[in-house]
Amino acid sequence: MVTSTKSRLTGERPHEGVTPDSLLALHEAGYRAVLERIGKGRILDVGCGQGFESARFFDPGRQVIGVDDSSDAVTEAATRYGPAGLRVAQMDAVALGLLEGRFDGACSSHLIEHFTDPEQHVAELARVVKDDGIVCVVTPNKPTDFENPFHLHLFDRTELRTMLGRHFAHVWLGGVDAAPHVKADFEARRLKGAKLLRLDVLDLRHRMPRSWYVWAYTRLLPLAYKLVARGDTGGATGITADDWFVTDEPDDTTLVLFAVATSPRRAGSG
Repeated sequence: MVTSTKSRLTGERPHEGVTPDSLLALHEAGYRAVLERIGKGRILDVGCGQGFESARFFDPGRQVIGVDDSSDAVTEAATRYGPAGLRVAQMDAVALGLLEGRFDGACSSHLIEHFTDPEQHVAELARVVKDDGIVCVVTPNKPTDFENPFHLHLFDRTELRTMLGRHFAHVWLGGVDAAPHVKADFEARRLKGAKLLRLDVLDLRHRMPRSWYVWAYTRLLPLAYKLVARGDTGGATGITADDWFVTDEPDDTTLVLFAVATSPRRAGSG
């Protein structure tokens, strides 16, 4: 449920068997990086989608809660992973219906870029984690991202560190990057996508109401993957999460930013 057009959250979710291998591997690598740092206890996965990423948190020492604004995604996640222990609820990521300081860790993976005003989402993450809790944020690196109507606010390194610093006393900022052949795969798909966009010679996608563009993009994306990324799905490329790594020194070529924030600054807490 979305409560504010200013902070509107959009769709665009990875789907196994449809999304290119490199993108699925990117998401898996991001969750791996989070898992190495987030610890035990009560863990919140905000924007859990269909739950297959949240399931990576399963551990005898963790209680995993996933939230998403999509009723369809929540239903799918509960059906597939509820029996294994995933607790799921439909919630707005900028107004979480959760008590303050309840979670030992929280994950926001490929979510923060989907808000026109992401500040309230970060404030909510700071509100729901404990004083000694940890928040992990994964988001595309602005210089390397490709045009996507669902990505409403892209971050560079300085902006992400600065915004998180307004809500957490301690912020580490790194990145999740890939081996050269994976970067080449992303670049090749980016070039193919740019060729398709050049067919829009009148720039109609930016002249039409944005809701129309999003509607068309959502329905054409699977077709575009077939045209632009033919043969890149279902494991055909051999690209896996093992081709990705965490770096302490992200630059403008790093594909994904990865931040770890601790010591939350809550509104009214001084």
